[in-house]
Amino acid sequence: QVQLVESGGGLVQAGGSLRLSCAASGRTFGIYAMGWFRQAPGKEREFVATISWSGGMTYYADSVKGRFTISRDNNKNAVYLQMNSLKPEDTAVYYCAAGPRITSSPGEYHNWGQGTQVTVSS
Repeated sequence: QVQLVESGGGLVQAGGSLRLSCAASGRTFGIYAMGWFRQAPGKEREFVATISWSGGMTYYADSVKGRFTISRDNNKNAVYLQMNSLKPEDTAVYYCAAGPRITSSPGEYHNWGQGTQVTVSS
């Protein structure tokens, strides 16, 4: 089990960048795949990106491919989401999650952070 805390959200203009961080506690962080999801008001939680336990495999939603980059540092028990060329439709609460495998399905992640708000103004 890991506990997850996101940070780095905020207000940014369209075209700008933000870097989200997710700090994990627990000795077993390095064995989990990690994912980023987001949820906008009135919408379901949607997949953004995921990374394997080693960092060797990544997978992105089509809507963010080429703009967002997921990475992790197992020595620091952290996972990151670099978000570039932000659009107003990226506005949402962003969550990190830990799970047993690289997948876009939120149901397969067993630990979630509390979320961090990202707002992109036009």
